[in-house]
Amino acid sequence: MTHGFGRDPDRLRGPERHRGAVTLRREAVPQSTADQRLLDSRSRADWKTKDAWRALRILSEFVEGFDTLADLPPAVSVFGSARSKPQSAECVMAEQVGAALARAGYAVITGGGPGVMEAANRGATEAGGLSVGLGIELPFEQGINDWVDMGIDFRYFFARKTMFVKYAQAFVVLPGGFGTMDELFEALTLVQTGKVTRFPVVLMGEAYWRGLLEWMRNTLLADGKIGAADLDLVLVTDDVDAAVRYIVDADAALAAEQEALHEAAVASHNGA
Repeated sequence: MTHGFGRDPDRLRGPERHRGAVTLRREAVPQSTADQRLLDSRSRADWKTKDAWRALRILSEFVEGFDTLADLPPAVSVFGSARSKPQSAECVMAEQVGAALARAGYAVITGGGPGVMEAANRGATEAGGLSVGLGIELPFEQGINDWVDMGIDFRYFFARKTMFVKYAQAFVVLPGGFGTMDELFEALTLVQTGKVTRFPVVLMGEAYWRGLLEWMRNTLLADGKIGAADLDLVLVTDDVDAAVRYIVDADAALAAEQEALHEAAVASHNGA
């Protein structure tokens, strides 16, 4: 059966991809992503021209991200698996985390996808908070979930990852896969190397993270690859209220520290 202009609606179904203001569907969807093309070292014929234009496109992603998120209230980035089912323990916990963060006055930033991300966005929205989704162009289109109030689709992972850190006061990490681990270890590295200071990292789900932490303690620490203090960079808990309290306390400590530094600078200036 056909409808309007003789077009079969079944034929209209197919892949869809968004590139900023551009929507691509069906045969117009490219077979590779912007990240794949950027990192493909085999196609070198016109690299001078293409890479120069890519630099402008990359710059535009940073500008758009900075401009969109500049007025964001205090926020927390929440990570976890896109594959988790809505009824799973981690999705239930993520929704509780999103709601608790919203009630504490934080916006909730996720990757904007399904699973744990959608649950955290839903919790924040239903609790009256601001729900943010930072999507990414993937070979399999996920799209921004319906609970996101403010969404941005990125082409490049590194631009997106910058926004997760720059506009968050903390990370909350729930059970997830490679992408979740990537965000976790990047945050730990930034804290360990002093690129960010007083940045709380909370791992939700003690049973899930126990094996990883034991490996870090029994292998990385035992071999001298990390220091004992590095293991103190995270809080591991099943308690949503404890997680939010940890973030709030860290925020308050940082504010007090900054106020003390300001007062010392003023006193030094007046004394001079």
